[in-house]
Amino acid sequence: MDLSGRWFVRMDPDRQYTPISDQTPPLSDQTHNEAGFQPVLLPGTLRDSGLGNPVGPNTKWIAQGKPALLERPEFKKHQAPDQFKIPFWLQPKLHYVGSAFYQRTVEIPETWQGQQVSLSLERPHWRTQVWVDGKPGGEDDSLSTPHVYDLTNQLTPGRHTLTILVDNSLQPLDVGINSHSVSDHTQSAWHGIVGKIELRAEPRQAIHNVQVFPAIDGRSATVTLNLKNLGEKKRDGKITFRVTQQNEVLGTRSLNVTAVNQDGNIETSIPFSREAKRWDEFNPQQCLLEVTLRSDKSSVATKQISFGIRHLTTKGTRFILNGRPLFLRGTLECCIFPLTGYPPTDVESWKRIIRICKAHGLNHIRFHSWCPPEAAFVAADELGFYFQVECSTWPNSSTSLGIGKPIDEWLYREGERVLTEYGNHPSFLLLAMGNEPGGPQRGGKYLGPWVEHFKSLTKRQLVTSGAGWPSIAENEFHVRPDPRIQQWGQGLRSRINGLPPSTMVDYRDFVNQFEIPVISHEIGQWCVYPNFDEMKKYVGSLQPRNFEIFRELLAEAQMPDQDHDFLMASGMLQKLCYKEEIESALRTPGFGGFQLLDLHDFPGQGTALVGMLDPFWDSKPYMTASEFSHFCGPITPLARMAKRTWTSDEVFAADIEVSHFGPNDLSAVEPKWSVSCDAEMIESGSLPTLDIPTGKLARLGRIELPLGKLGEPAKLTLRVWLSDGKQEHGNDWDFWVYPPAIDTPPTEDILVVDTLKGTTESHLKNGGKVVLLVDPANLDSKVQIGFSSIFWNTAWTSGQSPHTLGVLCDPKHPALSAFPTEFHSNWQWWELVSRSKPIELDSLPPDVRPIVQVVPDWFRPQRLGLIFEVKVGDGKLLVCSIDLKNELEARPVARQLRQSILKYAASDNFAPTKSVDVASIHRLLSRSTSQSAND
Repeated sequence: MDLSGRWFVRMDPDRQYTPISDQTPPLSDQTHNEAGFQPVLLPGTLRDSGLGNPVGPNTKWIAQGKPALLERPEFKKHQAPDQFKIPFWLQPKLHYVGSAFYQRTVEIPETWQGQQVSLSLERPHWRTQVWVDGKPGGEDDSLSTPHVYDLTNQLTPGRHTLTILVDNSLQPLDVGINSHSVSDHTQSAWHGIVGKIELRAEPRQAIHNVQVFPAIDGRSATVTLNLKNLGEKKRDGKITFRVTQQNEVLGTRSLNVTAVNQDGNIETSIPFSREAKRWDEFNPQQCLLEVTLRSDKSSVATKQISFGIRHLTTKGTRFILNGRPLFLRGTLECCIFPLTGYPPTDVESWKRIIRICKAHGLNHIRFHSWCPPEAAFVAADELGFYFQVECSTWPNSSTSLGIGKPIDEWLYREGERVLTEYGNHPSFLLLAMGNEPGGPQRGGKYLGPWVEHFKSLTKRQLVTSGAGWPSIAENEFHVRPDPRIQQWGQGLRSRINGLPPSTMVDYRDFVNQFEIPVISHEIGQWCVYPNFDEMKKYVGSLQPRNFEIFRELLAEAQMPDQDHDFLMASGMLQKLCYKEEIESALRTPGFGGFQLLDLHDFPGQGTALVGMLDPFWDSKPYMTASEFSHFCGPITPLARMAKRTWTSDEVFAADIEVSHFGPNDLSAVEPKWSVSCDAEMIESGSLPTLDIPTGKLARLGRIELPLGKLGEPAKLTLRVWLSDGKQEHGNDWDFWVYPPAIDTPPTEDILVVDTLKGTTESHLKNGGKVVLLVDPANLDSKVQIGFSSIFWNTAWTSGQSPHTLGVLCDPKHPALSAFPTEFHSNWQWWELVSRSKPIELDSLPPDVRPIVQVVPDWFRPQRLGLIFEVKVGDGKLLVCSIDLKNELEARPVARQLRQSILKYAASDNFAPTKSVDVASIHRLLSRSTSQSAND
């Protein structure tokens, strides 16, 4: 019986209401109104029906915030009740935390007499209690599985009042204030019941909890189930098992059974007539188990269970699926659903998400501190996709493990419910407690026995303690943050910011410390500038008030026209960062895999714009799924290059490998390669023909290319590809070639200086040209620039550097005519950016835009420049805050940019139109110009 539709609700945070046992007169709108009830539609949330409290400065969020940040003037003005906006996460229109009673009448038909009757709530949020005609019917506290109540003795034929208490607070059970199962950071602290809400009638003898355990050899399956008989009378019956695959019968089994009025457990093995086809990401072949119970010739109970024949184990540091090594290429899903604020419960919605992930070359989702509904597993089973499921907790900040809090006992209950409800799904590969726990030994003291308990319950899944930590001996695999480019707190000391770029790094030394698989934890976290065009998509329960604040800040900084340019330039840099992040993992022999944070944006925790997709799983304008899959897929060519910048007297060299985790070994493969400059082919060739076994990193050969015939500086692209007989798999890498030396003769009418003192000012006043090469060490700027984009976001990392999102320039500007570049950062910029400091230009007129601009932090959008030009009186001034003076003999990129700038300054093209007085320049560079320098 479908119970969706009109209910009544009473919001009752103090629980003053008591369900009454006698409904006379019958419930009506009037009697409900008198008792403080209001109409509400279920499935749905309170706010879907326009109920809840307006959000404002006193809203009690279920989320850890940053109160100090709100004291900054630009955010404090949005804390007034009449214009409240929060910058930390998407803002619901209405908010309610606490208890609410949902109530309606139900009419039980006469045909249900003598049957087992249950109430099923697919996804309440979250703790529930049930009453029938005022009499208690039980309670449930699962965040992961449906709440099912046996109401056989209460729901007899006739009219009844059904009351459900839903409580979404963290009292008395706190699973962690930042857990994505409950937090306002992502799905929002919604209140209600979504998914199926129904009463079910089953025969007097019913089948429950069917679990299927396929044999490793694929020739049989063990089935366990529970039979429940209503009544005292013994009932003999016959139970039949039938397994099919693609409509072909694999095996059958029949058993005679007797059940009394108690649970009866049955276990049997079903032999197959042939070896079943295996389930995996490439061939998601499922089987169907039909269980039929016949009793008294007329009573029939049936169950259908889909499952897959697959076997997951480990061998050393490798996952082994169906005898073949498995590399997990995953992303997180943090319960981000901005239209509703809660997860979908229909299969098609989940198929869309999984198809998008697969199009990007991924095969895995980690559900960070939450568990998806049944529809997600069904979709993954059908499409071939792997899940890491967690028990809906991030026990840190507001709670901890192993110190006697209610969560200690609850985590055992929740884990068992998850395995019982979803354990048959072949997509369910990995089980973890949750995310980054707190407690003694970082949660390890508690989690050791927890892991052992669940290892004893399941052989279908592998079990670990927590994502991130602890790496305890009981784990069957680890999820560690160490093997990634940047750690929290590293700032400019990370590899991507502190070391010259190469494609040599892997994590083999770290992996070899362990004897079980290691998955890298939450790699990436590289940000882009907000895409304000996305705001029109928010037509549901959550509103992008954070984006409204960021757009306002950009307008106040007098750069409202640059939002799209900032997005595109930072997006291209983000793509570079993720490419190197993923390829580093793929280059690592014996690695278990990676979990991105994230393929799509994370709208909470300060607004972490870390995705190449937006929160709606739609692509951003700078990246396609096809481009991403070139460096992230089951078969991915890789190149190891010692550096990204070369000189034309060198021989370019790259060792070529392939990460091959496709479905089959490859025979007689001839890898091919090319080097091109723009559309012009420079060189091409083939590597030796060879066989490539699946499940490993294989060496393909070495490419060497003398660079002497390249006369001009250039960006070149190495491309490598191979075919598996059905599809081509290719990847590419940019590198740059510069002259080994540059002769830049001095020009008499140009002063190249590092100060504006003395004769420099006179030269400008007399209409001369000046190139001011500011020493970055002498610039007083709080903005810390790095090559990479912002990590996670500066609000949530307490201002961790870098504070910038790459460079933005016009490649056609004549100042850059001799310096090969795109409009955005690429790897050649590392040498320049690492020895630079941005100049804060906000004090200059707003129409002074830099030649080379730095994309700012959206929390503090400043006009930042590395190179800019202005008129000073009758003179012409070009200012550069990149070190273009020191150690040029070892810095070909800096040499080339210096030559390009000086060539421009000597030309008639050097004709700045924006005028600034010399005093403004002095104030801008006050610390620099106070230093002694050449004049």
